[in-house]
Amino acid sequence: MKRSLHLIVTSALLLGLTSSATAELVIIVNPQNPATKMFAAQAAQFFLGGSVLFTPVEQAGNSPIRAEFYKKVLEKEPAQVQAIWSRIVFTGKGKPPKEYKNSEQVKKAVSENVNVIGYIEKSAVDDTVKVIATVP
Repeated sequence: MKRSLHLIVTSALLLGLTSSATAELVIIVNPQNPATKMFAAQAAQFFLGGSVLFTPVEQAGNSPIRAEFYKKVLEKEPAQVQAIWSRIVFTGKGKPPKEYKNSEQVKKAVSENVNVIGYIEKSAVDDTVKVIATVP
């Protein structure tokens, strides 16, 4: 009986860890930004230097949310994204996105500038930002 209870508790904990590791992401802009909706593929162009309409901001380089965003939205590995930005910087055509430590800092940067675009966990959304895309 004790062993089966232990297995149930362990399984529940593992399921909880798994679901939090793959939290739903959202792409956000300032509430004053006129954008209302965007496909993930459209957002990807800003994070890969393909458009200057928005100024992208990044999560910390070693964060799980950044790796998940790259995989699901950019469809690239971190090294591929770094190579793209290295080329852009080398040719003088742009600067890589500014990096922030966590979703709270990304949210603050987005809330303070109408042209900034970022991504955070859906659970971190409040009225200081506007969601323009959800990434399941």
